[in-house]
Amino acid sequence: MDKAPNYIAMAIPVFFLLIGVEVLVQKLAKSKLYRFNDAVNNISCGVTSQVFGALVRTVFIVGYLYLYDNFRLLEIPQTWWAWTLCFVGVDFFYYWFHRYSHELAVMWGAHIVHHQSEEYNLSVALRQSAFQPFFSSLFYLPLALIGFSPFMFVVVNQFQTLYQFWIHTRAIGKLPWIIELIFNTPSHHRVHHGRNPKYIDRNHGGTLIIFDRMFGTFQAEEEEVVYGITTPLSSWNPVWANFHYYKELLGDMSHMRRIWDRFRAWFMPPGWLPKEMGGQRKVPEVTVEKVQKYDRHAPGSVNPYIFFQYVLIIGVTTAFLFLGEAFGLWPKLAMAALIFWGVINLGAIFDRKSWALASEIVRLPVLAASVPLLPMLHPEYQPEWLLTSTLIGAGLLAVSLTWLLAILPRLRAKEVAG
Repeated sequence: MDKAPNYIAMAIPVFFLLIGVEVLVQKLAKSKLYRFNDAVNNISCGVTSQVFGALVRTVFIVGYLYLYDNFRLLEIPQTWWAWTLCFVGVDFFYYWFHRYSHELAVMWGAHIVHHQSEEYNLSVALRQSAFQPFFSSLFYLPLALIGFSPFMFVVVNQFQTLYQFWIHTRAIGKLPWIIELIFNTPSHHRVHHGRNPKYIDRNHGGTLIIFDRMFGTFQAEEEEVVYGITTPLSSWNPVWANFHYYKELLGDMSHMRRIWDRFRAWFMPPGWLPKEMGGQRKVPEVTVEKVQKYDRHAPGSVNPYIFFQYVLIIGVTTAFLFLGEAFGLWPKLAMAALIFWGVINLGAIFDRKSWALASEIVRLPVLAASVPLLPMLHPEYQPEWLLTSTLIGAGLLAVSLTWLLAILPRLRAKEVAG
């Protein structure tokens, strides 16, 4: 199989450029589209998803490849019409995957990560689940049976995902009616992210909105959207964001008397309970004026330090995504662990966790030591790299520790038990 480039990883600089443009638009319009803590957490979830996905990506394609090689019905050439049909097929099966991700509790537990933000801006597009691909990959298997090559599927699937980045914005209003009729737009997708009762489980389309219109899940944007989930996450921990719903679900199941109810709770709509426990939970009415967003944040003087550390994490993540395949399993796991540790720590600083400071003091030397050590495990390692990488690691450690000591009083004054 021809290997498709990772277009999503290649688009990361463009994502950040457009986020910067949206932040500038926010300032010029004097609107409130971003909160620093929320945006960092959104991107942290995206980092977690991309890193975890890079570790297990082979699992997602192996089933598709096996069906295509052994059971495909047609030999579909890579012509313009085949690419068009593949696009429609990907969008069609995405609709059903996305719809069931809202209608089955077991799938909602993964997809919920994308909906946890109480803001709506381009950074929310990067907020993705680590576990969602385990479910989504199953829905695309019919395309392998039809005869669309793995290369075609992977390329189209990536561009279908890339399309959805720009629709996560409040800076663009409704577009001309013909576009709104056929395509998924910012207006349609704002509805999808709403927790207003009339907006729940609507507008599941990826690139196209026509499947929502065909299958009865379309809802136009009318009243102002309240973003987020009905039971807010109330945490800036991106790893916990991937598990919290399953903890809630298991908590509900522990109170169910019948084993059959505990089993089917996984496959009922989110919020389902047996009749004796009250039945399906109702979605509460909300308004923008009455909702109170989770907004724990670090002292203002700490934010530049967090931003600096985040730039380093993005750098390590970029190296992991583009160079990771050249490393063995253990170096890749070590890099992933460093990345996860970093995003968890920065979230803990926002959350004012009492352990965050101690963890950060330990993390910085480990990160600095990894700068010269990890390159030594690369197959193309050159000895002359050692001095340069050691100096870079030492410099980063000196700057980071000096900066951390300077803001230490502010951190300690704001700490709470966690």
